[in-house]
Amino acid sequence: MSLYGMLRTSVSGMTAQSNLLGTVSDNIANAGTAGYKRADTQFSSLLLETGGTEYQSGSVNTDVRYAISQQGALNYTSSSTDLAVQGSGFFLVNDPSGQTQLTRAGSFQVDASTGNLVNSAGLTLMGYDVSAGDPNVVLNGTAGLVPINLQNTKLAATPSTEGTFAANLPSNAAVATAPTAGANVAGASFTDKSSLVAYDNLGNAVTLDLYMTKTAENPGVWELAVYDQAAAPATGTFPYASGPLSTQTLTFDASGKLASGGSISLAVPNGATLMLDLAGMSQLAAPYTPFTASVNGNAPSPISDFSIAKDGTVYATDANGRKSAIYRIPLGTVQSPDRLEPLTGNAYSTTLDSGAIQIGFPNEGGVGSLLSGATEQSNVDMASELTRMIVAQRDYTANSKVFQTGTELLDVLMNLKR
Repeated sequence: MSLYGMLRTSVSGMTAQSNLLGTVSDNIANAGTAGYKRADTQFSSLLLETGGTEYQSGSVNTDVRYAISQQGALNYTSSSTDLAVQGSGFFLVNDPSGQTQLTRAGSFQVDASTGNLVNSAGLTLMGYDVSAGDPNVVLNGTAGLVPINLQNTKLAATPSTEGTFAANLPSNAAVATAPTAGANVAGASFTDKSSLVAYDNLGNAVTLDLYMTKTAENPGVWELAVYDQAAAPATGTFPYASGPLSTQTLTFDASGKLASGGSISLAVPNGATLMLDLAGMSQLAAPYTPFTASVNGNAPSPISDFSIAKDGTVYATDANGRKSAIYRIPLGTVQSPDRLEPLTGNAYSTTLDSGAIQIGFPNEGGVGSLLSGATEQSNVDMASELTRMIVAQRDYTANSKVFQTGTELLDVLMNLKR
């Protein structure tokens, strides 16, 4: 083996061990960095063609790999905007130039200047706006993604379009005398009454009076009449200034279940058409008891709180406690996550080896789950890193000894020539 080959090989070995010590240093420095993925240095030998009487020394090839697909432990926090992914998938974020990147670093906070959710590296979390309905998701691209903004979000007025009303009507109630509530005349009779609040196009609350009147026995027929409370008389019950908005006949079978009249449609004053589901109505030998009373829609109101569900839906809660979906956070996956290219800010970009981004939602199609109030810790094991550091340091010293010996032999050879 030539002295030149010996020196070249020892230098190559020291360079390889320097790379190993570099990755160990980075791992130890980022042991507390949320979402950091451990770097590792792998070596392979590079052999030159060797004759029968002389050995030609080669060198060492170095390959730095990242354990990106390895799950880190979870660190639970008190912030609802801290997010973690369990399983496969990455958050889709934009850098300041607008380029889309992937990251597992989910320590997001509201940026004071823009109101967007950004992580500690200044990368903006991206998602779909669902305030107007389901988004158009491009499975293999990032079209349609917008920054998740929690500062400039306002709940606009939403008119009521659907609702549910269910109650038990007493089977032993007497049949009302004519005229009934649906006639809207003075002295009209009814059996029971309830009220619901709906919203018009401007978000004004519209109180609806529901009159239920038993009109026949065996098995049981009831009249449901709905009025706008704003048209009610100043004194007494009837007549209203206008109405009814709608009426419906409810027929029950011998077991007290609703046989016909399972819904009622009415036009909310200055609002939209409201479809009220009545399928849960019953007629049993018990007092009048409302079970369910809900109507969608809302008045314009400021946001008091935000929450993020496991499926990635971001909900805004108004001052009245009403929740509305405003965004949905997707996750990006690639075929070979360990082949992604690391970027500054604990983020990654796709490569030819990693494959292209596929877009999906948490808990769907093999995509991991999303946790709010937690971050993923680094997957660095300090004990292993310290052990690797000791071994690399010893190997580096051994290579330096080889280089020193080769240098001394080269000096002897040069002196012989003199």
